[in-house]
Amino acid sequence: MKMRGANILVECLKREGVETIFGYPGGAILPVFDALYDADIKLVLVRHEQGAAHMADAMGRVTGKPGVCLATSGPGATNLVTGIATAYMDSSPMVAITGQVRSYLIGNDAFQEADVVGITRPITKHSYLVKDVNQLARVTREAFYIARTGRPGPVLIDVPIDIAQTETEFVYPEKIDIRGYKPKMIQTPENLDQALEMVHASKRPVLYVGHGAIISNASKALTAFARKAGIPVTTTLLGLGAFPEDDPLSLRMLGMHGTYYASHAVQNCDLLIAVGARFDDRVTGQVSTFAPKAKIIHFDVDPSSVSKNVKADCYVIGDARHILEILTKNVRKLNISSWLDQLAEWKLKHPLTYTQGEHEQLKSQFVIEEISRHCGRGTVVTTEVGQHQMWTAQFWNFTEPRTNITSGGLGTMGFGFPSAIGACFARPGEDVWCIAGDGSIQMNTQELATAVDHQLPVKVAILDNGYLGMVRQWQQIFYDKRYSYSYLPGPDYVKLAEAYGALGLRATKKHEVADVIKKAQDYKGPVLLHFKVKKEDNVFPMVPAGKSNSEMIEGMA
Repeated sequence: MKMRGANILVECLKREGVETIFGYPGGAILPVFDALYDADIKLVLVRHEQGAAHMADAMGRVTGKPGVCLATSGPGATNLVTGIATAYMDSSPMVAITGQVRSYLIGNDAFQEADVVGITRPITKHSYLVKDVNQLARVTREAFYIARTGRPGPVLIDVPIDIAQTETEFVYPEKIDIRGYKPKMIQTPENLDQALEMVHASKRPVLYVGHGAIISNASKALTAFARKAGIPVTTTLLGLGAFPEDDPLSLRMLGMHGTYYASHAVQNCDLLIAVGARFDDRVTGQVSTFAPKAKIIHFDVDPSSVSKNVKADCYVIGDARHILEILTKNVRKLNISSWLDQLAEWKLKHPLTYTQGEHEQLKSQFVIEEISRHCGRGTVVTTEVGQHQMWTAQFWNFTEPRTNITSGGLGTMGFGFPSAIGACFARPGEDVWCIAGDGSIQMNTQELATAVDHQLPVKVAILDNGYLGMVRQWQQIFYDKRYSYSYLPGPDYVKLAEAYGALGLRATKKHEVADVIKKAQDYKGPVLLHFKVKKEDNVFPMVPAGKSNSEMIEGMA
């Protein structure tokens, strides 16, 4: 059967199970949009290509299947770059498809030409420039395979317009064999035996769990292993939800803004079991002082992550769920009551805390806790980036995987709201909450039009302190309160919501918070909730950048 390249691409997307694409049209990608006109795939028309990338990213995080975004050549393609980099840093499965100028014009500075393959090479698992229409089906099949296997990530397919318009026989490749890409999923039993021996010999063990545990759907296996052995669990920012935080073994998040007891547990443990975590600088602080008394076991699907930042004494390459399932069958309950008593004492003496007076200005922590209290256990919450992100990590009670959607590695302001829209399409009909700061939310507010178009049940809580809050906090602590360009007056968010056709609500007092949350939940479409919060509040605990986790600041006098 002869088909145009654009139709081959769309047919391949259908065979990959793609039901929703996020995109924005333009000249070089029009053949693909034309092919989508009659296709049984929903195209969500965004208002900016960056929004499309973040929506596709969130689709991948919530479902575990590659999200898809679509843009034209030149500026359309480059507008995807921040979203692609975000997905790459956080190992989100995504396929980005871009139009390109005619193949014979590439390199001639043609209108709306950009070398998007070259630009994205450092921030994708692989980038393809399709030079022959006969290779398009194979390339598309490979792109999805690469995006979802091993350590997931974004893959780019750049399609020149003449390739999209050229006809050829459509042959769908049933098998995939990529030279040089053979993700290793089988564990070596010898290393597992060694790991088990180290677990049984430990007196002060801690499970350190990252995003990889969620990616591999290892939450149930992790919980079973931790409970059977009786080992306490701390998670990274992206690992939140991998282990239920209402479990007595939970130490919640560790690192720069993690709990006192998580960080001190790691600093004093004799065995640190890393599951799908990469020992990034926000977790380790000063690497030379990280977990100084511990032997390290590292379970990861990505060999390049092992001993990259912190040397592992034992490692197993493979799928985290499979590894944990095998270990759970063989592990025995550890006799570590004195260690658990020490952790319980730290929890009691150093809890995450704040005060919210009845007539005191609203605090972000209180608002986040109230929203969490009103939401079900499986509610998906996305965040923008900044103080509100850290407070959400501290005060939202995460109990299920794939419910915490945030930009960890890249720290992308403007991620939260579009990702909430993507999550709405991944979980149709369910409320999705976005916790935003007044700085980040202004980066992609145009996607309110997208949310209103589809009457999505997305609820955006804007914690407005009038500053770029985390920047201001650092300026207060490390720059003698010289608030250089961090003051950020914003618009009337209620009027902004109404201008787009969404519902706008506002709360400035404690007694108003629960009421506006309930009104938002009762409303079937998108809602912006404007909370005027304390201007100069800080996120604590805090480990200053480059310092040891032992130098954690719990607060300021």
